Amino acid sequence: MPAFEYIALNAKGKEEKGILDGDNAKQVRQLLRDSNLTPLEINQVEKSEKGDKNKVQRAGRVKAADLALLTRQLATLVQSGSPLEEALATTAKQTEKRNIRHILTAVRTRVVEGYSLADGLKTYPTVFPAMYRATIAAGEQSGHLDAVLERMADYTESRQETQTRIANAMFYPVILTIVSIAIVAGLLGFIVPKIIAVFDNMGQELPPMTRGLIIVSDFVRDYGLYIGAVLVVIYIIFKQAVKQSKWRYIYHSFLLKLPLIKKMVRGLNTARFARTLSILASSGVPILDAMSISAKVVQNLPMRQAIEAAAHKVREGKAINRALDQAGYFPPMTVHLIASGESSGRLDEMLERAAVQQERETDSMLTNMLGLFEPILILVMGGVVLLIVLSILLPILNLNQLVQ
Repeated sequence: MPAFEYIALNAKGKEEKGILDGDNAKQVRQLLRDSNLTPLEINQVEKSEKGDKNKVQRAGRVKAADLALLTRQLATLVQSGSPLEEALATTAKQTEKRNIRHILTAVRTRVVEGYSLADGLKTYPTVFPAMYRATIAAGEQSGHLDAVLERMADYTESRQETQTRIANAMFYPVILTIVSIAIVAGLLGFIVPKIIAVFDNMGQELPPMTRGLIIVSDFVRDYGLYIGAVLVVIYIIFKQAVKQSKWRYIYHSFLLKLPLIKKMVRGLNTARFARTLSILASSGVPILDAMSISAKVVQNLPMRQAIEAAAHKVREGKAINRALDQAGYFPPMTVHLIASGESSGRLDEMLERAAVQQERETDSMLTNMLGLFEPILILVMGGVVLLIVLSILLPILNLNQLVQ
């Protein structure tokens, strides 16, 4: 039975939205009238493959926080014994976001038609990543969908928390940098020229520091807008270039060579890979398929290709830890934990520990870097302002000599 989304007015004149099953739109309208609702709009959720593809284009992307929430709600309902289709319908009703409601309703329709949940999720590959779908498929095949959904809820929440923590940590330094640049540019472009103009008619040679400040001020005033425009153009070109695999690979390789950045990049991607592989392995996904899927969640291209190459070596009979160690991108601690997991038969547990260890190390590194960056930026900002003030005060202190 197809599902229909409706918008109706209740007895108080307020709009209500929801989902109803019915043979056709006419029957749904009658059901709404029987419930003292006045139907305004009724749309059937697309069932055909073509309709699903069009729906993908309209659905757009779902934020990590929204994906974590709907996964947790779905896991809770399935664990409580609710049928899958009923759990999907309830989760769809509870969300206030129209695109998520459309997605869940379409997935529910596929499930009602006899498809598996994993097949229904394939309709929206931009919303549900390959790792997410593979884990759900493994849970359905093993008969432990409730446990797998619970694990996926923990994973999506942890990933969302990590993204939020990094964004919050970067917010203050970014704002501080922008404000610092704006203040210095404002001083050099507008304030300094007006103050320096006082000394122009004195006919005496100004101190070297003051003359240098005048040169910098004139340059900023004459070419500041052009420099800003050039920087914007360079940024746009860079963003377009990194969309191409060739240039993105070069950029990612460059990041892996920077002294401080490379450790951060390796830590973040290693933690993501280890946690994903742990979830897939513990869910019953074959290890070769799990490695291939886990490689897709790694954002750094050289590291992703190294994992794919390692998967080929594992297929040929090499141990996972040796294959990853030969790549040279993964921390020794992670490699040792994987080796321990392979020898003890507890690979998923060791991968989880490796992910936790890398996340803690990366968080500590990020905290330390930002803790150093902020005072350094303040000192640099204070030094620049001090130079500007001294350059202005020197002619004033020597004013008697300039007048004579």
